[in-house]
Amino acid sequence: MYKNKVFLMCLIVMCSVFTGCLGNDDSSDNDMKLNIVSYDAFGVSQELLDQFSNETGIIVEITRAGDAGGVLSTAIQTKGTGLFDMSIGIDNSYLGTALSADIFQPLDTERSIFSSRALSSYDGDLAIPFDVGSVCINYDSNYVDGENVTIPTSLWDFTESEWDGKLAVQNPRTSSPGRAFFIATVDYFSKDDDNQTNYEDWWKSMRSNNVIITDGWTTSYESHYSGGYGQWGDGFIGDAHAVVSYCHSPGVEAYYGDNWTTSVALDVNGASFSQIEYVSFLSGSDKSKSANTFVDWLVSSEINSQMSTINWMYPAIEGGDVIEDSGYRWHSLVPIDCDIDISEIDNKISMWLDEWDSAMA
Repeated sequence: MYKNKVFLMCLIVMCSVFTGCLGNDDSSDNDMKLNIVSYDAFGVSQELLDQFSNETGIIVEITRAGDAGGVLSTAIQTKGTGLFDMSIGIDNSYLGTALSADIFQPLDTERSIFSSRALSSYDGDLAIPFDVGSVCINYDSNYVDGENVTIPTSLWDFTESEWDGKLAVQNPRTSSPGRAFFIATVDYFSKDDDNQTNYEDWWKSMRSNNVIITDGWTTSYESHYSGGYGQWGDGFIGDAHAVVSYCHSPGVEAYYGDNWTTSVALDVNGASFSQIEYVSFLSGSDKSKSANTFVDWLVSSEINSQMSTINWMYPAIEGGDVIEDSGYRWHSLVPIDCDIDISEIDNKISMWLDEWDSAMA
């Protein structure tokens, strides 16, 4: 009898140990910590991330990797290693490449909550949209007064003498807004009335017209653009009266300027790119439960509805908009964007960029 009791007690202890180990693997989800690679400008504050951690027990650690291209490169280089669990900020100008590289795992997010615009480039479970915004040219109305300098009605207008050295754009190889605008020019000039010219001809003309090329948005907008908040900062040059930015950037300027800004988004059909930014679960990670919990939080009505001030973009959820306070919505243009498929971007972007290099040489 005694031996049977000893055997039974050992069996109970062994079962408890193994059950405990299995329970930890399942419930703790690998220590409940998510390592996320993100672009530098991701604006969700540490305070909000701490709130998420307090509510769920999941710790979030963000590693910044430059812009969307840097996030994609990092995800590809670390594919399958488990070094990062998630990516934030790969947009639809890079998504085709990301999908071809097979770096994502599926997420369980309910996609009926998103706007048709947020799902327009991709409607699958490997990349979940969390914000949207159009990239276009902004101009300073102090310079473009409608009389001495007329409002451009075509991108060709920027090749005229009044725009010599006065447009700042970002290099499409080093900047995601620059890449988005560049793709828009490819589509725009394939559909304009002049069938004898294309985007290469326009970029060659812009090179001759001394277009300002910067590596990133910050330099072009804060240092060169005369109509933005950079004019009150150190290192301001102000030699550009137009810049590639977001169509709602004037709205952000107005929001901080008590409904005052001289910046205006250029409304030219097809000359803008509808940028959609995604959050994804990376291959090599086994933290699916925590990843899905984080995505559900990021796209929840409570958080996503605030994207216009959290991340300075439009919400991705149905009915989401920028706030109306201090002229934010009033000064934010909703344009007719270019229409180009992510698979075409993936298939042709290398060739297009090589042709851009030649045009700018």
